[in-house]
Amino acid sequence: MKFYWCEQTRAFRITWILEEAGQPYERIRVDIRTGDNKDDPDFEAASPMGKVPALTDGPVKLWDSGAICLYVADKYPEAGLTVDAADSQRFEFIQWLMFTNSVIEPAMVEKFMNVPAKQESYGHGSFDSMIGVLEQGLSGKTWIMGERFTAADVLLGSSVHVLEKFGLLPDSATLQDYVARCRARPALQTALSLDEPQT
Repeated sequence: MKFYWCEQTRAFRITWILEEAGQPYERIRVDIRTGDNKDDPDFEAASPMGKVPALTDGPVKLWDSGAICLYVADKYPEAGLTVDAADSQRFEFIQWLMFTNSVIEPAMVEKFMNVPAKQESYGHGSFDSMIGVLEQGLSGKTWIMGERFTAADVLLGSSVHVLEKFGLLPDSATLQDYVARCRARPALQTALSLDEPQT
């Protein structure tokens, strides 16, 4: 399994899930800022848009962080990061797994760019509605699926981590406690240490 990454990008969430899975993988740095390694034909095949993260595993080529997280979770069910297809909660798991890329990230752009909220016309609703739904989803739970940590928490937790890091996380005990639990996980600590800027 080859994992194409660059520090200070969404790729850290893939390091996180790979560390949670506890299986061997090869990290290949692609500096998307300077272009180093972007002309690597294997990277170009793995990521047609020239973005990180990207992952190859034999014939499998993925370049969306949500798809990669689902793939890793399903490939290594023994790690407990997925919800089995026969489980009635499978589609709730997939819904939360997609929430980061489809709702949280557009809402973060809205907030970063100071774009006026348009709840009725934006697919993601608004930043405030996104926060409200996430708080409600986590209320009274350790993790988004209850007591079990899953790939959905890698995506959600990475987003809440970034929101807090940039001072965008509201004063919410639910979300503050959640990000603290995420940061206490050794796999995330490893991912963050590997994400430090290159010197």
